[in-house]
Amino acid sequence: MDILTWAALSADEQKAALQRSPLIGDSGLEQSVRAIVDAVASRGDAALKEFNQKFDGFNSANIDSLRLSESEISAASARVSAELKAAIAQAMANIDVFHSAQQFRPIDIETQAGVRCELRCEPIEKVGLYIPGGSAPLISTVMMLALPAKIAGCEKRVLVSPPPINDAIVYAANACGITEIYQVGGAQAIAALAFGTESIPSVDKIFGPGNRYVTEAKHLVSQDGRCTVSIDMPAGPSEVLVIADSDANAQFIAADLLSQAEHGPDSQVILVTDSEPLAQAVNQALASQLAALPRQEIAATALKGSRTILVKDMQEAALVSNRYGPEHLIIQTRFPRDVLKHIRAAGSVFLGAYTPESVGDYASGTNHVLPTYGYSRAVSSLSLADFSRRFTVQELSAKGLLGLGQAVMTLASNELLDAHKNAVAIRLASLKD
Repeated sequence: MDILTWAALSADEQKAALQRSPLIGDSGLEQSVRAIVDAVASRGDAALKEFNQKFDGFNSANIDSLRLSESEISAASARVSAELKAAIAQAMANIDVFHSAQQFRPIDIETQAGVRCELRCEPIEKVGLYIPGGSAPLISTVMMLALPAKIAGCEKRVLVSPPPINDAIVYAANACGITEIYQVGGAQAIAALAFGTESIPSVDKIFGPGNRYVTEAKHLVSQDGRCTVSIDMPAGPSEVLVIADSDANAQFIAADLLSQAEHGPDSQVILVTDSEPLAQAVNQALASQLAALPRQEIAATALKGSRTILVKDMQEAALVSNRYGPEHLIIQTRFPRDVLKHIRAAGSVFLGAYTPESVGDYASGTNHVLPTYGYSRAVSSLSLADFSRRFTVQELSAKGLLGLGQAVMTLASNELLDAHKNAVAIRLASLKD
C-alpha cells in the first residue's frame, strides 16, 4: 500500500487520503436501482422471478414458490456438517448472551408532583432480514440479525437471500427461529420487503448489509411515499482501519487488512502508524499473504484503493481515525486502552494483538452489522434497541396540571398557539368550579 505522511499533506491532500473507494458512487446507480424498485412495486412476484433469472441465473418460473418449504429447509439443514453446526451453536450462544444483556429497562418517574412520565419499549412487529449471497455467503449475518430480532420479540421475521440459498444460511436461519425464507436477493429483495408482493409480506423495517445496489435500494425505499418502511443504517462495502505502533506484529496487521480486503473489490483498508519500519514490514507481509489467498484478485483490487498513513504519535492516530470514522477499528498497540480513550467514531473496536476483527464478525457476541462510509460518526452499531421502538407516556393528576398549567400556557402563548393554551385553560377553569 502507498505510504503517506500525514503532517506533510495539505488539508486537501489529507481529505483525499481519507476518501472511500473510487468504486463507490456510480452516477448511474440510482437510476438503475430505481427501475428495479419500480418494477417490483408494480409487478410483484413476476418481476422478482425475472430478476432472479437476470441477476442470479436462477430460473424461478418452474418452482412453486419463492418461499422455501419446510421440507426444503430440513433437506438443506441435513446437508450442513456437524462441525459447522457446532461453530454456529457456539457463535449463537455468545450473540445471545451479549444481546440479551441489552434488554430495555423502562423508566417511570414523577418529574414534579402529579406529573408522571414514562419511557416504554415495544418490539417492531414485522422485520425483514437481508442476507447477502454472492461469492461469500454470510452465514454469520443470519445470526447477527435473526437472534436480536427474536430476543426483541419481533412477531414476524422474514429472511431474504439471493438464490440458490446456501445450505448453511438456511440452517442458521432455522436455528435462530426463522421460518419464512425467500429466494430473492439484491435491490429487488429490498423492494419486495418494502412494498410486499403476492408471496413476500411487506415489513416495517429492513435490516442487513449488502452491495452498492442493496444499499441504494434501502435508501430509495426509505424515502418512497408509496410505502412506509425504515432501514437499519447505511451499510455497504466493508472497511477497516488499523492503528498500530512499533510494538505491533506486522503479520497480524497484514492478516487483518486482508480479512477485510477479501470481502470485495470496493472494500477499503487503512493502516495508521507512527512507525515507518512497521509500515514497510506490513507491505511485505501483505504481498506474501496475498499470494496464498484464494480470493487474492478481489483483495488486490481493494488494496489499490487503500493506503498507510504515518503519524507522529498515537494521539494523532486517533485524530485521523476519528476523521475517517471506520466501520471496524483495530488498535494493536502496547497500551490499546490508552488509545481507546481518544476514539470518538467507530462502528466496532478491537483491542490488542489477539483480537482480530474476525472474532467480531463471527462469534465474540457483538454485532457485525455496522455503519460504513464514515457514518459511524453519528450512527451506532446494530443492537437490540434497533429491533424495537420506544415511546413516552405522561399522566397528570389535577394537582399536576395545577402545578404545570401556567408554564404551559405561557409557553404556548409566546409561540402564538392559542389552541394549545386553551386546552390547558379550559381544564384549569373546570377545577375552579
